[in-house]
Amino acid sequence: MEDVYILAFESSCDETSVSIIKNGHEEIATVVLSQMDIHALYGGVVPEIASRYHVESITLVIEECLKKANMTMDDITAIAVTYGPGLIGSLLVGMQAAKTLSYLYNKPLVPVHHIAGHIYANNLVEPMKFPLMALVVSGGHTEIVLMKDDYEFKKIGGTLDDAVGEAYDKVARVLNLPYPGGPLIDKLSFEGEDTYSLPTPLDDDSYNFSFSGLKSAVINMSHNEIQRGNPIRKADLACSFQNRVVDILVKKTIKAMKEYNVYNLIVAGGVAANKGLRNKLTEECAKEGYHLVFPVMKYCTDNAAMIGAAGYYAYKLGRVSDLTLNSKANDELK
Repeated sequence: MEDVYILAFESSCDETSVSIIKNGHEEIATVVLSQMDIHALYGGVVPEIASRYHVESITLVIEECLKKANMTMDDITAIAVTYGPGLIGSLLVGMQAAKTLSYLYNKPLVPVHHIAGHIYANNLVEPMKFPLMALVVSGGHTEIVLMKDDYEFKKIGGTLDDAVGEAYDKVARVLNLPYPGGPLIDKLSFEGEDTYSLPTPLDDDSYNFSFSGLKSAVINMSHNEIQRGNPIRKADLACSFQNRVVDILVKKTIKAMKEYNVYNLIVAGGVAANKGLRNKLTEECAKEGYHLVFPVMKYCTDNAAMIGAAGYYAYKLGRVSDLTLNSKANDELK
């Protein structure tokens, strides 16, 4: 069988990334140019600034990736690109670059949903075993997705308001932690104790999540403590907050595994790097005899390698597009 090399683009937020993936599971080369330090000055991603930096860097990132792989466009089988969801200005930069190369070199153009990319990042660790359940946890998404085969996505639950990563960042601001706050809360949580009385968010029989109430509870409690002249014990509050989040994520995920009689679980998205979540899921899956896979740390955050991994299977299934393909700020996984 002839090898398939996917040149992939990811620019949905503030990382400009290009990757070359062989046969859906082997990373040949990846370049990620992060803007994190720039947006940290503003306490979060500024969409207009993000898109401008993508424009400035995309050509250099493409050239560096090809050089790193010691390959040319003649070696590429197809081009995959994140079409959405994400920041529309950022998405359009990667889209235009992918479409231009597709046209110039007559290469098939493969659209990839951002969340499909996060899911298929696990295929770079080991082959995904079906049926499986995917817990998608990131700054913009919190979903439980059932997959019975490649590119068969069935969303069985998701957030009704804030995504889990978004909640982490908002709570981090309450604690006066710098952006991005999620990893800092995770680290702090292991230095404190669960001493603050916080509600468990949407603890019901559904597979949906809601983190806005928990976030508001942290804000109100912090405000009340300050009014009383009591210092906020940051490590304890981080621990209490993280425990509520992790407990409900794990509880509903394990419940879904049992109801759908699935034994393979993968975790996807930036919050997959969270140590508290990793520890708790590892513990519970060991009890139940479930096969659990996490992406390695470099594949948790946005990167083009995951888009190349997903793009390979989309390409093999004939999911290609013409040059009318456009970016979408919002789109359901399907």
